[in-house]
Amino acid sequence: MTDGIRVRLALRHEGFALDVDLALPGRGVSALFGPSGCGKTSCLRAIAGLDRVAGGFVAVDGEVWQDDSRRLFLPPHRRAVGYVFQEPSLFAHLSVQGNLDYGLRRAARPHALDAAGVVAMLGLEALLPREPAALSGGERQRVAIARALLGQPRLLLMDEPLAALDAARKAEILPYLSRLHDSLAIPLLYVSHALDEVAQLADQLVLLGGPHGVHSGPLAPMLARLDLAAAFADDPGVVIETTVGAHDDEDHLSRLDFDGGALFVARRPEALGQHLRYRIHARDVSLALDRPQASSILNVLPARVIAMAATDTPALLLVRLQAGATPLLARISRRSWKALQLAPGSAVWVQIKSAALLDGQNAIHVNTGCAAGGVAGR
Repeated sequence: MTDGIRVRLALRHEGFALDVDLALPGRGVSALFGPSGCGKTSCLRAIAGLDRVAGGFVAVDGEVWQDDSRRLFLPPHRRAVGYVFQEPSLFAHLSVQGNLDYGLRRAARPHALDAAGVVAMLGLEALLPREPAALSGGERQRVAIARALLGQPRLLLMDEPLAALDAARKAEILPYLSRLHDSLAIPLLYVSHALDEVAQLADQLVLLGGPHGVHSGPLAPMLARLDLAAAFADDPGVVIETTVGAHDDEDHLSRLDFDGGALFVARRPEALGQHLRYRIHARDVSLALDRPQASSILNVLPARVIAMAATDTPALLLVRLQAGATPLLARISRRSWKALQLAPGSAVWVQIKSAALLDGQNAIHVNTGCAAGGVAGR
């Protein structure tokens, strides 16, 4: 593999062992997800060269940064990495402009990213003359991201950049992170233990801390795997990519099309053809053998049962479904499974009660019924 990110690490600490072998794309967001203490930050620090892992291998777009089989190890300052920590760590004696100029000066390669474009993308124009002490937490983190980007990295690393922010500041910065996802031509490794952040931003998911080692793959199929559901605590669900297909101004609804059907949601401002990402929680999906009649739930789709798995709650089961080419999950009672006589291959009707809009305009906003952004009709 000559492009993308290739990482092999054997992380060993007292009472902790983790073997990582990853091949990740050379563009887009790859999220390292898992509980605290599972090795996410250790992976990032090893990739950046801040910690040396014996027997490791790290390569980015064909450039080898570490290969202990050849006794090769580039120190951190020779790796074209931008690193954004939980705390922004801006230079307090410099203005925002001064902090950005520092990033420009330390660039180790020609400027592929335009400074004015980065400032505009992160909404920093009005902040340039201000001191870090006069910024909110979200504003400081946006400046830290811009400074890291202006160093012209080949790889951007973010270690739980929203963990120190309250809900309001997270809502402020998430749309800017979504812009990075859409605009950057370099890969971004994003560490988080917050599933909503991962569901909004990631293309690839690396799951750490589970009972079966490390798993990685495209986000949507990873979230739909029954064998990994326990890693998402009590909140399993899927992510679907939709396209705005129609607007109904009379009933104030929008129709979102996807490979498997359509969802009606409260009227969206986006133009026809716009792509929106939604998360559907398993807890908000119910099943029926016959198409429901006279129901307030507008979103009813034909699907087929693929598999079933037990959950940590003995009375509940998790059911994997397929609607067209789109996987779905439903959490139902064991009694309902038996009463409906369900089995792999059973044809069912899926009723979706609510969903979470995952986009750069509203960040992550969970709604039910006909509230803005939610699936209509509960």
